[in-house]
Amino acid sequence: MACQEEGLLLDEYPKEKFWEILDLYQLDGYWYSGDVIPGMLAFKSEFEALSDDVILASSMKTGTTWLKALCICIMGNQRKNDGDEVDQLEVKNPHDHIKCLEYFYYFNLLSKLKDMQSPRVFNTHLPYSALPESIKNSECKIVYIARNPKDTFVSLWHFFNQILPPNTEPYPLEKAYDSFIKGIHLFGPFHDHVLEYWQESLKNPNKLLFLKYEDLKRDPKGEVRKLASFLCRPFGDEDNDEVDKVLWRSSFERLKNLEVNKNGKLSDSGVPNSSFFRLGNVGDWQNCFTDEMKQGLDEITCKKFEGSGLDL
Repeated sequence: MACQEEGLLLDEYPKEKFWEILDLYQLDGYWYSGDVIPGMLAFKSEFEALSDDVILASSMKTGTTWLKALCICIMGNQRKNDGDEVDQLEVKNPHDHIKCLEYFYYFNLLSKLKDMQSPRVFNTHLPYSALPESIKNSECKIVYIARNPKDTFVSLWHFFNQILPPNTEPYPLEKAYDSFIKGIHLFGPFHDHVLEYWQESLKNPNKLLFLKYEDLKRDPKGEVRKLASFLCRPFGDEDNDEVDKVLWRSSFERLKNLEVNKNGKLSDSGVPNSSFFRLGNVGDWQNCFTDEMKQGLDEITCKKFEGSGLDL
């Protein structure tokens, strides 16, 4: 699908400015950058899911990097090189191992898509309603990771400030907060995004596994076992050492200190690998939020999730 043709269509969508630097366009209730929309529409209409595909879905900055690293370890990527095993997390950033599905279409990488060996693992930041019918109706599996909205916002704010053009002043926290609570951010609104996947996980738990970042931090062994079982690669009762190995290989501190993540950049976007490893903590919002900000976002969260059974 030609970007030029899609560019002509962008004028038809409601438009808002994100952080005064990026035009976002609203499509079916969600906000996207202009470069995402062509690939997203092509992906939605053309992608054919395979029965053993795995889709890692998330809103931005909710634990995507960790989830990718965990799945790489669980699904096996120790490759032989002259008889020795090579840990692929030492070779490339998790985001270069598991690509965003819609960007296969935007960057015209369909030949790579077709050449991938099964089982294929992808990720997407698209809401559930924007996924192709072939994903929804096939036997492929979806893993969604959610996070407390206050920590999500703080992580989002730090991340985008890190990748702003050189010599650009950090975008004010208060303005970024205002944009977030209005839902005007990439792939926002956040709460609607989370709620779509949550509701689908209740309808079809064998198809969609809903994880929480905080649960992974609180009970990493239990959550990793749950994830592995969902991916049809369960650990046995006696496999505690293997679980520990997965957690060590995918741990924040290890990944942050790998040479590839200290100095490398993503192959498609050029975003520094180091920008994906800041703190990885729960509760960092307390270092940034005023009481008024906390109350405001908590009220929105309670209202949005009321009656859903979801607690973040």
